[in-house]
Amino acid sequence: MSYGTVFPKWRDAAGPQWPAYTRHAFVQGLQDGSLPRDAFLHYLKQDYVFLIHFSRAWALAITKAQTVEEMRLCAGTVNALINEEIALHIQTCAAAGISEDQLFATEEHTENLAYTRYVLDAGHSGDFLDLLAALAPCVLGYGEIGAALLPHADSSAYGDWIRTYGGAEYQGVCTEVGALIDMAVANRIGDTPEQSPRWQALCDRFTTATRLEVGFWDMGLKP
Repeated sequence: MSYGTVFPKWRDAAGPQWPAYTRHAFVQGLQDGSLPRDAFLHYLKQDYVFLIHFSRAWALAITKAQTVEEMRLCAGTVNALINEEIALHIQTCAAAGISEDQLFATEEHTENLAYTRYVLDAGHSGDFLDLLAALAPCVLGYGEIGAALLPHADSSAYGDWIRTYGGAEYQGVCTEVGALIDMAVANRIGDTPEQSPRWQALCDRFTTATRLEVGFWDMGLKP
């Protein structure tokens, strides 16, 4: 999936970190249904906490935005996170006997702390582009993974998860986020961003966030 023009360039700049993330053993286990259920529930509990911080980071992006259109797109992403992704986690865990109170009380693992605080720090210490570069691997990576796994949804025990990220609604969010990144980059550093002195730093932020995604999957395999 391309999701605009800047994202593929950031993805290429991440080098081997990107396939390490999107083709991780955890992802393969989701695809063929071989992922142990306890590993999946462990991941969901950590991801629930992650999404709370991630929602805060997207809300922070609203305060960093320069235009109403940027604010609207960021607000739409916050809505998708809170009212769709988190709802899926609550529903799936409830079916396994894990209440929302238990989810909220989940102790964050080190990998979770490292990732979420890195993203929030990118927003607090940097500008809108710094924050988008740190946010992009999660949003767009899950879109890419969901689209790749969608043909296997009916045969996998994790079909609901796959359909959430591979379905039209989430793919629409990814398309909007890709357009937001393109617009924000063009408005701030021009139509040839690779020539900007900021370009490498943005690529580095994206790559670091991607590396932290790999660590999150690794954590998921160790319930």
